[in-house]
Amino acid sequence: MNNSKKAVILFSGGLDSSTILKIALDEGYEVIPVSFFYNQRHKTEIEHAKKIAEYFNIKNHIIINLDFSSIKGSALVDFDISVPKNQIKIAAAPDPHYTTDNSESSELAAQKDNTPKAQKNNIPITYVPARNTIFLSYAMAVGEVNNAGDIFIGVNWIDYSGYPDCRPEYIQTFEKMANIATKISVTGQLTFKIHTPLINMGKKDIIKMAHDISVPLEMTHSCYDPIDGLACGVCDSCILRKNGFIEAGIEDSTIYAKLF
Repeated sequence: MNNSKKAVILFSGGLDSSTILKIALDEGYEVIPVSFFYNQRHKTEIEHAKKIAEYFNIKNHIIINLDFSSIKGSALVDFDISVPKNQIKIAAAPDPHYTTDNSESSELAAQKDNTPKAQKNNIPITYVPARNTIFLSYAMAVGEVNNAGDIFIGVNWIDYSGYPDCRPEYIQTFEKMANIATKISVTGQLTFKIHTPLINMGKKDIIKMAHDISVPLEMTHSCYDPIDGLACGVCDSCILRKNGFIEAGIEDSTIYAKLF
């Protein structure tokens, strides 16, 4: 049994991670947010994470420096690879998960076929190799040092981009590994639990929840390819965010560099 009410939060300053941060706070956890600077194209997210941590008066925000630029393999860390733009159309139907007209986004349509072949064929170039595995490993280390067995991560299996490290089976497998890979767990002092409160929620419902629990949505950042610090407005992440706000009926205060 865990003896503390501490939780490590994988925290990018984005919509999803800010929501899970607030969920953990509301559940009474002493949170330890962990953010990563990994030479990502959207490094401005670090500044958003800092401001949100300050907003919630969190004093122990950890920022870890990594370097994915030598690994490459992703448009988010290799500046020679372009971030896809205008690949998703905002759905005309109220709920994009169930619409069957031609306005349905390619990303949302891909979710209807979750076979291994479909998953393999729909993983976009914005996938960063092994990123969540690396991030969760750091979170596990932070948790072990701080006696914090609860780890929160904002992965999502509904409005996601086809990333293999956002799937429920991946999270379950990592949790099992964490509990046989650390001194504090094998000696029975602590059990790791990975919390994924958003994993089965669409973007619309995440935004509604975030609004209801008073997440400072205007401070969050989602864009993969910012332009002078502003959200580009046309990458997959921007379009999914904008569509989510429209469907939720909540004003999106994000200033976009480009119109949809």
